[in-house]
Amino acid sequence: MRDFLQHFAFQHPWWLLSLLLIPPLLFLRNVRGSESGIDFPSLSILSSIGTRPRELSGAFSPLFLALALLACGLAMARPQWRNILTTRSASGIDILVALDVSESMKTDDFYEDNTSGTFRRKKQRVTAAKEVIERFIQQRPDDRIGLIAFGARPYSVCPVTLDHSWLVTRLNELGVGDLDSNGTAIGSAIAAATTRLNSRDAKSKVVVLVTDGASNSGPLNPLQAARATAPLGVRVYTIAIGTAEGRLDPANIAQPRQEYDAPTLREIARITDGEFFEASTMESLRETFANIDKLEKSDARSASVIDTRELYLWFLGAAFLLAFLSLSSFALVPLPAP
Repeated sequence: MRDFLQHFAFQHPWWLLSLLLIPPLLFLRNVRGSESGIDFPSLSILSSIGTRPRELSGAFSPLFLALALLACGLAMARPQWRNILTTRSASGIDILVALDVSESMKTDDFYEDNTSGTFRRKKQRVTAAKEVIERFIQQRPDDRIGLIAFGARPYSVCPVTLDHSWLVTRLNELGVGDLDSNGTAIGSAIAAATTRLNSRDAKSKVVVLVTDGASNSGPLNPLQAARATAPLGVRVYTIAIGTAEGRLDPANIAQPRQEYDAPTLREIARITDGEFFEASTMESLRETFANIDKLEKSDARSASVIDTRELYLWFLGAAFLLAFLSLSSFALVPLPAP
């Protein structure tokens, strides 16, 4: 039903008000007019003249006439079947998310309150990051977004694309241990993301780097990668998740101690004209991505083309047919002769 209402419409719906005249016309038909007659001394002579009138002659005429008027009113309202084709142009912003999937991202020091607030549920850092990144993707439907995962080396998970459903699927399939996760190659991740963005023609190119550790792997120093990125016009937003001290609970030795390098991440953002964020809770992580969403404004344009098919001819044809039936119903059923 919803699909029907999305396609069916009237070009001149005010003509539907004419349908309000049908009930009064049917009512006036049943109002008796003035009676007239001729007096005859005897009717015997009339029995031999003509044929007996048919009592059911014209019985269906009012119904057909009402339906004919209904079809005429609908035809004048000009019913149409519309197919709306919407095309949109990308905003010109290319975003590449570089997500750390090193072993320390399995640390479950993020918490999410349930809807009633009765208990808190633990989440791994990588799970918390993926949930917020997915929401960020969904809020920017007109931007081309890609995904790189990195541990000891970077790996392209999804190229820059407008197909966000496929991007979200690839994001959800990603997990710690899918590649060499014994290390954090921040410099290599920045270089890989910049290389993919540099070949694209976009007015704005952005890298969102999410990590919980310091760079300890890869052939490229993070600051060297940042200095090589800056002349290419690629901004790098660095997001450090977890805490600078490593474990939120120092007594929990089951969690690996992994400190992120805040000064280096801050310097990367400064060199590339980006910003540095720290997030140790789900609320602060969501706020971080909301701030990035505000900083990178989209100006996408969309255009709609309406393919219209006229339907009034069908209703007009039905009106003529019903009017014909209304006139011909006077000779429907003859009564048997006495």
